Order: sequence, then structure tokens, then C-alpha cells
Amino acid sequence: MPHQNYQSIVDAAVHCAYECEHCADVCLGSMPECARLCRDCADICWASAAYISRGSRFIPQIVRSCIEICEACATECEKHKDNPHCQKCAQACRRAVEEYRKVASVAGIA
Repeated sequence: MPHQNYQSIVDAAVHCAYECEHCADVCLGSMPECARLCRDCADICWASAAYISRGSRFIPQIVRSCIEICEACATECEKHKDNPHCQKCAQACRRAVEEYRKVASVAGIA
């Protein structure tokens, strides 16, 4: 897949990482499990954007991990319905999963 075809996936990964970083900062003292999952999700999304941008041969492995971690983060954040930052994070995670699944289906790992 050429680099240009990955742009929406990289954009979704970066947006997800950004929202997760923000959510983790807000949740740090009061909701430690949410903060931990958000940090994990942000880290894997930042990494995936880099791997995808450079066309790494390890994209399928990274994408598989991204899907699992983003889904876990979204599920946790969705529990906190009264926190707008958690809801934004969950939405960004769900969107990233949609984009990661595009890569996964092309790579035959969906």
C-alpha cells in the first residue's frame, strides 16, 4: 500500500494519541485505570503512526496491538459518561480502530 493510502490511518492514530494523552492527564489522580489505559493507547498510537509513515514491514503486528489496546481504552472511557474528555477519547479510539481495521483487512489479519 503506498504511503498516501495510509494518510487517514496516520491522522486517526495521531488524533487518538492526542485525545488519549489529554484524557490520561485529566484522569491521573481520580481514575488511575483509565489514565493507565489512555497512556498505553497513546503510546501505541504514536508508535503506529511512525511505523505506518515509514512503511515498516511490522505494520500488521503493530495494527493488531493497536486494535486491541484502542478497544480496551474506548471501553474504559465509555464507562465515564459524565466526563467529556473520556467520551472524546473513546470516540477517537473507536475511529482509530475503524482505520486500523482497514490495514488489517489488507494485510489479511482482520
